[in-house]
Amino acid sequence: MKDQLITLLVKVGVIAAIASFGVRSAAIRRMLLREERTLGQRVRLSLWFAGLFLPGEIIRILTPDYSALDLGLEGSLLAGLMGGYVSGMLAGILLAVRPAFNGEFLALPFYAAAGLGGGLLRDSASNPDDVWRFSPFPEVNLYRVFEPGREFRSALFHAYFSGAVLVTEFLRQALGQEFSGRLFAAATWGDPPLVRLAAYASTYFCITIPVKVWSSTRNEVRLEEQARLLLTARLETLASQINPHFLFNTLNSIASLIRVNPERARTMVVQLARIMRRRLRSQDHFSPLRDELDFIGDYLAIELERFGDKLRVVREIDPATADVLVPSMLLQPLVENSIRHGIAGKVDGGTITLRARRTGERLMIEVEDDGVGIPVVPESAPAATPGTGIGVSNVRERLHVLYNQDYSMVIESQPGCGTRILIEVPVQARA
Repeated sequence: MKDQLITLLVKVGVIAAIASFGVRSAAIRRMLLREERTLGQRVRLSLWFAGLFLPGEIIRILTPDYSALDLGLEGSLLAGLMGGYVSGMLAGILLAVRPAFNGEFLALPFYAAAGLGGGLLRDSASNPDDVWRFSPFPEVNLYRVFEPGREFRSALFHAYFSGAVLVTEFLRQALGQEFSGRLFAAATWGDPPLVRLAAYASTYFCITIPVKVWSSTRNEVRLEEQARLLLTARLETLASQINPHFLFNTLNSIASLIRVNPERARTMVVQLARIMRRRLRSQDHFSPLRDELDFIGDYLAIELERFGDKLRVVREIDPATADVLVPSMLLQPLVENSIRHGIAGKVDGGTITLRARRTGERLMIEVEDDGVGIPVVPESAPAATPGTGIGVSNVRERLHVLYNQDYSMVIESQPGCGTRILIEVPVQARA
């Protein structure tokens, strides 16, 4: 009796290890955790369950001392519960093939029926999440039936889920006693009551523990997806802050030319339309530095209409940096900041210098002007502080979102001498 109890205990540990190991692959996690599946996906899920549990069946048959590895029935029921009755039946048949060759002919219909039962149990849930919310602790499921405010049908599902698992073990013990040698059972009616009770508990936990392990994995995947969606939404919000700011200043420039020089105003409208078309065509968070420089060229063409010879632009771009990916709309807010806060305040105008070079696996980008300069403030300063306008603050925040701590953005400025903004980010080659 002691050996039987130890075997049943080891069995629970084995299936917990199998459940954890089985979802290490991202592809497997996606296959297991999706709610809707095509027929091909159901077949692949069945093969996955067979691959997990069939080796244990083979080892149990070839080496009877390792009967703790017999998890064919549990695997069949789990396949139906996770993938539906098609996956459950097919997994049950696959898991019963080797026992059937060993003379355990009853395993084939019994495992297939268990897989079908798991699928029907899944279909009976009022909500797909009910399966994942099932707890290995029976008292928790029982409490849910009487918990105020909980949907009764969902709570009742957890109750008859437990009952279905226990009925399956009851049938295995009964058939194992009646058809000895035709169906393997860890305990039969001829065994001591304690062993039979332990067999019920073992089967219960062999079903519920994998569900709990996979439910935890599912929650982790959902949290990661929510974090990704939140990050995407945050980036899109930051990007949307740039366009109104840019449009406001450009339209002001156009408005100032409409009366004094309508032809130039018309040219600026055409250039603005070209810029916006390019911006709308690409919603990616990254773009090659070459494209960003082209975008800056169009932007500066608009500003040159306004400033004329007062605005000069110098480019010192290493050709090796042209295909390196950088955050979209990275340079335009910085160049705009240099014009508005640096050069616009000088009577004789000034020069903006754009530099880019690659040092190992780091990309260095500089935007420098010889304007009036700005007060330099720390990164933690409020956005309203001089020198931390919406453009610079936006760029800094997007860099933090995209690179976490793997970037630097340094602002150096001296009143009357100009401002230099240096950005360093890791190199990302163009795909």
